[in-house]
Amino acid sequence: MADALVVLPGDSVDASYLPTAQKRKIGLGIKQEFQSNDFTSTVAGRVEVDHRKKSAHISTPNARYIAKAGDSVICQVRGASYETFHLYINAYSPQAILSHFSFEGASKKTRPQLKTGDVVYAKIASAQKNMDIELTCVNPSTGKADGLGPLNEGMIFDVSLELADRMLKKQLAPVMEELGNKIPGGFEIVVGKNGKVWVDCADAGAKGIIAVGRILQKLDEDVMQEKEQKKFVNRIIKEMG
Repeated sequence: MADALVVLPGDSVDASYLPTAQKRKIGLGIKQEFQSNDFTSTVAGRVEVDHRKKSAHISTPNARYIAKAGDSVICQVRGASYETFHLYINAYSPQAILSHFSFEGASKKTRPQLKTGDVVYAKIASAQKNMDIELTCVNPSTGKADGLGPLNEGMIFDVSLELADRMLKKQLAPVMEELGNKIPGGFEIVVGKNGKVWVDCADAGAKGIIAVGRILQKLDEDVMQEKEQKKFVNRIIKEMG
């Protein structure tokens, strides 16, 4: 890492401080203002810049998720009206709404019949100040679900935004692959930018889900090298029986 600058939510982040490459990667906690080259922090923490990797993000273990258009989030149905579902993203976000027809191939006959408590993986279509957040379960680029939609069975785990970001960037792919090879039948996992992780193990059931949850908790608490991660996986699997 090159430099470190401490910021609070809403602080301006000077564009000259960030990588100048056209293909730079602006990560967790830094938001580019609409149609401008101005950047604002959405969380408190250190702005960490890696010019070699052309990336920048804000490092903070206790960040609060702020909804941003384009993010994929895991949320819970809290109610429904004639044309929309009302969903909860987290305690710091406004109510989110999801049209009954914002699903691939949805019609009056085929639209999902979601009920209170159901879990949905959705993309934020719009997140404007003092307005409801608008969600969709259709990828605007393809017109298909592409993994978005209701998440049945399984269990939800809360993780830090930093860990969620690392998982979405596949930085933990080796340990997840090792874990998938050890758990009978493997597991399914979905990560939301809002720090929610959904896990399901069709064959191993609750034991497998809890094993994955313990791994996530450990990765969130301690910085471990790949060898240490694999040792911990083997220990959890042995305890799982």
